[in-house]
Amino acid sequence: MPDPLLPLSASPGARVAVRGPRRAVLRPSRRRAALRATGALAALLTLAACGSTRVARIDPTSVTDLSGRWNDADSRLVANALITQSLDATWAAQFAASNGGRTPTVIIGPFTNRTLEHIPVQTFTRDLERAYVTSGAVRVVASADERTSVRAERADQQANAVAESRARLAMEQGAQFMLQGDVQAIEDAQGRERVVTYQVDATLVDLTSNAKVWVGQHKIKKYVDRRRIGW
Repeated sequence: MPDPLLPLSASPGARVAVRGPRRAVLRPSRRRAALRATGALAALLTLAACGSTRVARIDPTSVTDLSGRWNDADSRLVANALITQSLDATWAAQFAASNGGRTPTVIIGPFTNRTLEHIPVQTFTRDLERAYVTSGAVRVVASADERTSVRAERADQQANAVAESRARLAMEQGAQFMLQGDVQAIEDAQGRERVVTYQVDATLVDLTSNAKVWVGQHKIKKYVDRRRIGW
């Protein structure tokens, strides 16, 4: 009787090769496509991890340097230093002595950015105004741009406000002195290292005589080392 496990065409003494399950083999083109897809997925995951954003609130008065360029801390520190220098000079006392003890009035004029980087000089002039006003030693009047809106409001009051509340015309306080100056930068770099020096010069001018009653200067020097991060 024939063995039921042997094929019908096989003789009892013949060897029969029993094949196992076939293994799937990827063609080279499909293998390359699979590798590219895996690499793309890994790159997307890496970008997602590197592109995450973290925001933290810090003290606005803290000194924070990231790029080494001019920043809000430099503006505030230089303004305070210049105003302190200015008030330590003799011009304010001399004016008061010659004018019956009257407090001098100052207007903050233009400060020119002569560096190659963007410096918001208006923020700096605001810091100068704040330092002068906070000192209480001088009076500070509105700038030319500010006076335009103030005068428009005053004119509107003459036509629309009740008489007792109207601001009086031709009663503006004139300034006796103008503070003006410029910001310059000197940079020296070698490889990943950089040294930048900011020099701020300020001059206080008598608006009647054009005499310079005070000249001040303050410098900030920064060393920047851009080190590579290695693994």
